[in-house]
Amino acid sequence: MAPPVTVDGFVAQFLRNLNFDRGVALSASSITDQYFALAYTVRDYLVARWLEDQRRLRETQAKTVCYLSAEYLLGRQLDNDLLAGGLDEIATEALAACGIDIADLRDAEVEPGLGNGGLGRLAACFIDSLATMSVPNIGYGIRYEYGIFRQTFVDAQQVEQPDAWLTMGSPWEFPHPEAAQTVSFGGHTETYDDDGVTRTRWVPGWGVQAVPYNLMVPGFQNGRVNTLRLWSSVATDSFDLRVFNSGDYEEAVRAQTFAENISKVLYPEDSTPQGKELRLQQQYFFVAASIADFLSQMVPDDADLTALGDRVIFQLNDTHPVIAVPELMRVLVDEKKMEWDAAWAVTQQCFAYTCHTLLPEALEVWSVDLLGRLLPRHLEIIYRINAEFLLAVRERFGDDEMRIRDMSIIAEYPERSVRMAYLATVAGAKVNGVAELHSQLLRDKVLPAFDEFFPGKFTNVTNGVTPRRFMRLANPQLSGLLTDTLGAGWETDLDRLRGLEAFADDADFRAQFAEVKAANKRRLSEVLHARDGFDVSDGHMLDVMVKRLHEYKRQMLKVLHVVSTYESVVSGRVAASDLQPRTAVFGAKAAPGYQMAKRIIHLINAVGSVVNDDPRLEGRLKVLFPPNYNVTLAERVIPAADLSEQISLAGKEASGTGNMKFALNGALTIGTDDGANVEIRQLVGDENFFLFGMSEPEVEALWARGYKPSSFYQADDDLRRAIDLIASGVFSGGDRSVFEPLVSNLLYDDRFMVLADFTSYMAAQRRVDAAYADQDAWNRAAILNIARCGFFSSDRSMRDYIDRIWHTPPMV
Repeated sequence: MAPPVTVDGFVAQFLRNLNFDRGVALSASSITDQYFALAYTVRDYLVARWLEDQRRLRETQAKTVCYLSAEYLLGRQLDNDLLAGGLDEIATEALAACGIDIADLRDAEVEPGLGNGGLGRLAACFIDSLATMSVPNIGYGIRYEYGIFRQTFVDAQQVEQPDAWLTMGSPWEFPHPEAAQTVSFGGHTETYDDDGVTRTRWVPGWGVQAVPYNLMVPGFQNGRVNTLRLWSSVATDSFDLRVFNSGDYEEAVRAQTFAENISKVLYPEDSTPQGKELRLQQQYFFVAASIADFLSQMVPDDADLTALGDRVIFQLNDTHPVIAVPELMRVLVDEKKMEWDAAWAVTQQCFAYTCHTLLPEALEVWSVDLLGRLLPRHLEIIYRINAEFLLAVRERFGDDEMRIRDMSIIAEYPERSVRMAYLATVAGAKVNGVAELHSQLLRDKVLPAFDEFFPGKFTNVTNGVTPRRFMRLANPQLSGLLTDTLGAGWETDLDRLRGLEAFADDADFRAQFAEVKAANKRRLSEVLHARDGFDVSDGHMLDVMVKRLHEYKRQMLKVLHVVSTYESVVSGRVAASDLQPRTAVFGAKAAPGYQMAKRIIHLINAVGSVVNDDPRLEGRLKVLFPPNYNVTLAERVIPAADLSEQISLAGKEASGTGNMKFALNGALTIGTDDGANVEIRQLVGDENFFLFGMSEPEVEALWARGYKPSSFYQADDDLRRAIDLIASGVFSGGDRSVFEPLVSNLLYDDRFMVLADFTSYMAAQRRVDAAYADQDAWNRAAILNIARCGFFSSDRSMRDYIDRIWHTPPMV
């Protein structure tokens, strides 16, 4: 059926879908029925293009980027697909003709629970850009049934609930059980004679079926549609009728329950042996299914596999998918009967690795015992890769046992384990960091021996964000102003934002920008009031810190600023009337097993409860912490923000992408020289950025001298008063024990140096207050932030990957 291109055609297709797919008449349909019918109609319009692109990809055998990522934080799909297909105005008119307000259907959409933080949102931005740039791409991941979790607060503390995002089903996915791949685990290996050649085969102990669910990834108004393929786990033998009939109903479905656990939850709690094993199962499950899928579906049976590197590049999005390296080797050597050296040469051409962290605890390792039990053949392959790699190291550097130990993929202490970042580095054609500083530290501090051994392997690709979602969709009023000022087309050529510089000194333009920001604040206030009962006070600076809750991101430093400000008023040292009105907005989830992070959430909520209700502040300081921060809420918070808090300890953040989204939407940044903050500050200018804190070399020097956080507590009266107020029980109903672990951690551990940077941070916040008092000058600086941050488009990131790593031209 031809896709609808007119209002009448759209109405007809919508009603057909409502009648024949939902089985209801318009007069009897619910909001859910109407939403699904609308989604099907949008899908119908895109599907012909999608099928054509898949056909041409197979015919031309164009080189394809297979993006392997454990998470994709997609956000809602309806508006994105309407925008990409150029259907937003047609759909609005068509539904109005049916007596339906499209806004009601937007609100009915449930955000997919497929990601958690920046890693997953980056993956979503990248596949959007690849489709927009017509580059062949398949995103591979897991179709999590419950996502990470839905966050609620009970007694100010985080409580995790299942994110049942699939309760009503998803209209955007196409299930293909007939294309399921079998993924095996356990068992043993054995050697056998293959016409005089000794070979190894894996004899698995058990397996599951990986069922693909395809989602369309449309490019922005270019007629191209790529694919996101997510895998759901089901049992190979899900139901035992004989056992069921014997009355043992639980045992009859045990295999199904066990198998489905693999795709149940994103990042299962791994503090137990069972949790660790489930995580490894998840990782192998999706990469094994993905490699088998690509080779069976996209590569002809008679293809020369020695040239596979000309056909595909598997991009490893952090260490989660690195088990794909020995899996491809297993397939090539054991199943395709290639010789080891030839298979290794192919594998080194087919993988590239993005490292997203500098934290040692985030560089994944797997115990040899677990790998040997779950994936025995893969462990053998890893051992051989390591042996041959270390032989090459010895040939280059001699028998330097310290170097050998430091570079070995197999670590011996504290337990024998496989260092997945090392495996990815040895196997990958390229290794990249995600901001200039991060990439330099990756080479100099995290993997320096590998940089020396593999000259030219390490490179940088600074992250970016898609302007389609985070400007055009999230900030329609600003987007309208940009189009009126710069003309159409900036959404795919963000360098054109430079044209705004000429308007920063135009009083009329600054007034228009100020109205956009005020409208976005009103919109956010309406959303938060309906969602959480919160209100954004008129005239307040909106000071926003939204990101994953981790100690290195230093939400604790922001809390201390709020507590210090509060203490200065209630002690009488500062008059409330002298405060710059400010609302601090937090948004963050803590991993279920991360107790210190959960205590920080508790403190933020507790501080907010006291501060928001204290009449002595005269309403000039507020703290809001809406639960369950996600992409949908981000699209309302980010455009309304005045100040973006990017305050991680220098040398710890890989890039940050929230910092880019805020700057592109006209918020000024207060931040350390960390991650992409460095590049933002260089682009926007020191005068339009609030820099504070130690540099990365200064952090290292302080550690080397011996960091004593208590000395900073003693040296700064404001800091001492703030910490003492927390310790006193003021924010915990008089119970001093509640936040004692946080206080002790700050005074005697403080591994992310909150106290060392406090004085500098408070000075920077005073500069913020002074700058915000001059609203016209502040708006000028905000406009310049937008104008100078076009570099942070994910389209530019993709061009860098293509030029430096992938060498994948667009499919014409």
